[in-house]
Amino acid sequence: MNADPPGLDLARLSHHLEREGLTRGPLRADVIHGGKSNLTYVVRDAERTLVVRRPPLGHVLATAHDMGREHRVMTALRDTGVPVPATYHLCQDPDVVGAPFYVMEYVEGGHPPLTPEIARDLVSVLATLHSIDPDQVGLGDFGRPDGFLERQVGRWKRQLDASRSREVPGIDDLYARLARDVPRSGSPAIVHGDFKLGNTLIADGRVRAVLDWEMSTLGDPLTDLALFLLYGEFAELDGPGGAASADPLPTDPLLAAPELAAHYADASGRDISRLGWYVGLACFKLAVIAEGIHFRYTKGLTVGEGFAEVGDQVAPLVARGLMEV
Repeated sequence: MNADPPGLDLARLSHHLEREGLTRGPLRADVIHGGKSNLTYVVRDAERTLVVRRPPLGHVLATAHDMGREHRVMTALRDTGVPVPATYHLCQDPDVVGAPFYVMEYVEGGHPPLTPEIARDLVSVLATLHSIDPDQVGLGDFGRPDGFLERQVGRWKRQLDASRSREVPGIDDLYARLARDVPRSGSPAIVHGDFKLGNTLIADGRVRAVLDWEMSTLGDPLTDLALFLLYGEFAELDGPGGAASADPLPTDPLLAAPELAAHYADASGRDISRLGWYVGLACFKLAVIAEGIHFRYTKGLTVGEGFAEVGDQVAPLVARGLMEV
């Protein structure tokens, strides 16, 4: 076995996975760098390559790093039109590697430039996800859609309060504006929670897998669309579980943000007339997440590169959100 990567005891993991029939013999592992939240490892024995996911090493906010939730939704979506890796094992015993973790299929793919074709494919996948009846895939109890938007606004305010380490001008005003003008949601759907190119794997110009379901739930699907479009404006920002930088939308004028939103509306049949409020919520959410990343960075509780600059994105996100609500 090679040296243990941060957060993964290879000897204990090897013993556990061999007992589960997933691997044989010594393991090698590498951290997949780029994500700012849950830790992802490529784990290999002599014959097989797998992926292991576990929570971050410190300052774990309640409900934000639920391995069981992520494992459950991918397992449920395996036989739908949404491409997800196969899931093999969930371990809730923290004694094995120091935290709950799960094991999934290794899928070949990467994060190429976001072409108009890939952007349209991503929006189509999002519309497909939002068309799935949660009850039909065993996810009818996966969340509480009633009051979802109100709880989202409140949740991110609580996350902000748990991660405050400095003054952030305007962020409390953005929260107040969102809270006093919450739209009425349409029919609920399975929501990814951090949908972007960096949380997918692309090969041969097609979406091969949607990853990083740690924030998934049942709720208002326009939160996913708004977040995807917002990522196109903030090319240096990572989300809660992203494996790559946020993704500038295609420069092709035929597929700019309004056209992608219209494509989603056509594919999903959803009313997007109040999309601006949802973009404001997305700004608040990403600003809070970036502030949390900044907090963990200043406390030395991160693994990987690129953390020092994330805090610089908080003010622009707040300013952008205040333009929408």
